[in-house]
Amino acid sequence: MFNNFYRGKKVFITGHTGFKGSWLSLWLVILGAKVKGYALPPKSSKDNFVVANLRNKIISVYGDVRNYKKLLKEIKIFKPDIVFHLAAQPLVIESYQHPQLTYETNVMGTVNLLEAVRKVSSVQAVVNITTDKCYENIEKLTGYIETDPLGGYDPYSSSKGCSELVTAAYRRSFFTKKIVIMTARSGNVIGGGDWDKDRIIPDSMIALINKKIIPVRNPDAVRPWQHVFEPLSGYLLLAAKAVAVKNGRKYAGAWNFGPKVSSTALKVKDVVNMVIKIWGKGTWQHISKSKTCHEANILTLNCHKAKKQLDWQPVLDFKTSIVWTIEWYKYLYKIKPKSMYEYSLKQILTYCELAKSKKLSWSK
Repeated sequence: MFNNFYRGKKVFITGHTGFKGSWLSLWLVILGAKVKGYALPPKSSKDNFVVANLRNKIISVYGDVRNYKKLLKEIKIFKPDIVFHLAAQPLVIESYQHPQLTYETNVMGTVNLLEAVRKVSSVQAVVNITTDKCYENIEKLTGYIETDPLGGYDPYSSSKGCSELVTAAYRRSFFTKKIVIMTARSGNVIGGGDWDKDRIIPDSMIALINKKIIPVRNPDAVRPWQHVFEPLSGYLLLAAKAVAVKNGRKYAGAWNFGPKVSSTALKVKDVVNMVIKIWGKGTWQHISKSKTCHEANILTLNCHKAKKQLDWQPVLDFKTSIVWTIEWYKYLYKIKPKSMYEYSLKQILTYCELAKSKKLSWSK
């Protein structure tokens, strides 16, 4: 995969204990990379990082991205080739409850990371993972492109827009010659091992496991659902291109990694009904949204740039994505393995085989 680019490469990941970060860490281990993660401790013993036993497969350091001195120290010690920045306060509703923490983590955390990178000569590429919510959302149906205005109604979305602006300013001011600085924007991701509150899959699984009714805040909201492997393949491909390809600096800038809108932009209630069907039983109930919390009804991405310039495209249809996701939870709770590492490894390898069958260049 990725033409063996990552074999032997030193990769530093912030947020490696989180949902996306843990899957990215596992994939890089498979690719033969030397991985060091820097993040807050896992939130629970059920987190993907814990059940996949990743602490024994990578260098794992617990720390806060708001702690610049510690972050700089750990990056300097490791001397990475590539940095993926995923550490964040990732929840919209929590951003209403803790706006200052959200901005400190998502904005100043980005500043701290980029400041640290400036002082480490080994780094060749940085990918800052933001979100589709960084756009000024006017709920258009055609999907946002990378040059559309940034914005954000709530503190979380706004903070990620700020992170994009910080990254762009640093790229133009300090990284014009050597290090390639990129941002990656993706939509609502699903997959095994996500337990964050106020996300429809974790909320559904927690309710089903405990034999309770699934709470649904916004059943008619449309989201561009995609399996976590889809954007991760984009992040990995983007960093590899930036370093391995001659004139890799042309990949600097922002990139969208989202699903095919026509096939995966489904209403929340349709997704919940599919989850219940795959799990075997369950019910859901519409609950009132908090009056202080705004949530967009429609938010989709246009990914033509990534498809044309990177030869990237989604591999899984939505039905497969949701089946893989729920089957992961079923395996964890009904088979009760000592470790989810082998099962998670199998899912990644199966995904890569499907990518190869579609003749995607990164699958070679």
